[in-house]
Amino acid sequence: MIRVRSDNRVEVAIVGAGIAGIATAYYLSVKHKESSVFLIDWRAPMSYTSAQSGDNFRNWWPHPTMTAFTNDSIDLMRGLAIETDNLINMTDRGYVLATRRADIGGVVAVPDSRIDVDVYSDRERIRKKFPALSDDIRNVIHVKRGGDFNGQQLGQYMLERFRDAGGKQVRGEITDIRNGDGYSLEVDCEDGRRTVRAEVVINAAGPFVRHIGEMLGAELPVKNVYQQKLAFDDKLGAIPRDMAFSIDLDAKELSWTGEERALLAEDAGCRWLMETMPAGTHCRPEGGERGTWVKLGWAYNQRPSEPERDLLNERSRDPQFPEIVMRGAAALLPALTPYIQAPPSRFAHYGGYYTMTAENWPLIGPMGPANTYVVGALSGFGSMSACAAGNLCAATVCGADLPAYADQLSPARYEDEVLMGELQSGVDRGLL
Repeated sequence: MIRVRSDNRVEVAIVGAGIAGIATAYYLSVKHKESSVFLIDWRAPMSYTSAQSGDNFRNWWPHPTMTAFTNDSIDLMRGLAIETDNLINMTDRGYVLATRRADIGGVVAVPDSRIDVDVYSDRERIRKKFPALSDDIRNVIHVKRGGDFNGQQLGQYMLERFRDAGGKQVRGEITDIRNGDGYSLEVDCEDGRRTVRAEVVINAAGPFVRHIGEMLGAELPVKNVYQQKLAFDDKLGAIPRDMAFSIDLDAKELSWTGEERALLAEDAGCRWLMETMPAGTHCRPEGGERGTWVKLGWAYNQRPSEPERDLLNERSRDPQFPEIVMRGAAALLPALTPYIQAPPSRFAHYGGYYTMTAENWPLIGPMGPANTYVVGALSGFGSMSACAAGNLCAATVCGADLPAYADQLSPARYEDEVLMGELQSGVDRGLL
């Protein structure tokens, strides 16, 4: 075990206290018994993008590497659920992928033996099994290894165990990193500037991962795309409380009236709303069987942007999003239709960044400069993959045994021309 040599001299400094940084700290301190670990962030833990998570999980991916990676994360989460008497409220309802197309292969990669699914093609069976879905749905893929969980509870539990194992937190913003005798991180704290000296630096800075990488002399191929969500109090009881996380696989045009279309056509900034919108509208109940809230999402934004410090700023949020996502979701779940004309009185409109590589795979492993590592680019799957991501990063730092997919998820994959050619030629990025 490596010992702390002074209050400001540590073996490992983790930059970022989102779910990925916390998970990495947890596995370093609890599994690998490293007591000399600092977790540094200028925000409270899990108060930025991790706080905006949909908190869903699935092993449905178009490539076996991502399937294996998320399968490992689900196994680790289930272990923590058992350990805590399901403090994290992990369910196993699966994912429902629905399409109006007769040919499933036309909208999604055909499932293989790595992923346990049921496929429903008989409309009568679909109506009985999934009564909330629109009558025009012709095929449903039910991904069995999926569900939802409480990401905040998961992060809080790992954070408490990290602290119990001797880990420390520093609340402050990193303004500079210098490489000399190890790394010197300049941190602006509320009570003044502090220098943290570390032998190892782990970049888990979420949407700011590229910025921290630049401080360390590494260029990371990531972009940030802001995506929005809507949560609302379902006073009408439109969504069954036991409904699985349900996703519309079809592109669609929104159901505007003739008068609404005329008004949209007059506004150059709104004409795009009459065009065909991408697939991916999704919905699930929130708060368990006794709850009344519902979450809606639709990751249709494709414009990269620099991360804002304030996720709730008006520059990022689109005030039209609640109506857009409700209209999109009502095409899959018709019971939501009344909310289009009479929106819910209690709702939360929020959003966060999908920090992603072009191929939508994470970056976990050595970052380039000596003794620097990255655990980032977790896109829209950060919470569900955090356990495997943190476990993999910690194992890499400590020289422990690694899973077969480790190199493929590290920045080293960009040197593998065969793999990158395969990923670049693929259409499905697993983005939901």
